[in-house]
Amino acid sequence: MAEVKLIGAWFSPFSRRVEMALKLKGVEYEYIEEDLSNKSPLLLKYNPIHKKVPVLLHNGKPIAESSIIIEYIDETWEGPSILPKDPYERAMARFWVKFIDEKCTVPMWKACSSPGEEGEKAKEEAAQLLKFVEEEIKDKKFFGGDNIGLVDISANFIGYWFGIIQELMGVELLTKEKYPNLCEWIDGYINHSFVKDNLPPKDKMTEVFKAFTQPGYSGYKPKV
Repeated sequence: MAEVKLIGAWFSPFSRRVEMALKLKGVEYEYIEEDLSNKSPLLLKYNPIHKKVPVLLHNGKPIAESSIIIEYIDETWEGPSILPKDPYERAMARFWVKFIDEKCTVPMWKACSSPGEEGEKAKEEAAQLLKFVEEEIKDKKFFGGDNIGLVDISANFIGYWFGIIQELMGVELLTKEKYPNLCEWIDGYINHSFVKDNLPPKDKMTEVFKAFTQPGYSGYKPKV
């Protein structure tokens, strides 16, 4: 049997994406929790360029970057398809993953974590960008159609993490009034039995985000 290990952090949406993909395929793996405030020699050895989680080790060979890892998992192991079979739909799925990761995540995080004018500017930017996601999910159960696919797995920050952050920080950005389609997807997503079993507990996540926002906190913080 192939040896599969995953170096991750329990609270990281990027690590959780990979775990979901592995479980969706029924792949047995060893999970190695990483302390991101004191990075291990193992992480630095296998991801010396970015020094970030997640890192997948398959028979000792490392693969970094969550979106690349998920595609590798989909191509390597049998089981339910994560990416669409149709070339155009596959290209569009990759487009939306890239859009969410590179365009949406940073201003959404800054809208909740940055003070004053910077926070307001990020909130306006995020609000405009989320309109595109709102339109894309319209009249769909999941981004992948009837089943959870690549974009659904990769939009987990929007689907779960962000709701905890905006509630904790008292920010009203992603609401049912402004984004009814997206919020309907979120409700179906986090209540889907497979997804629910692979999300970190809300109370533990709240404590993590509280720590990030404390004055003088010197541990790991998400990079934006």
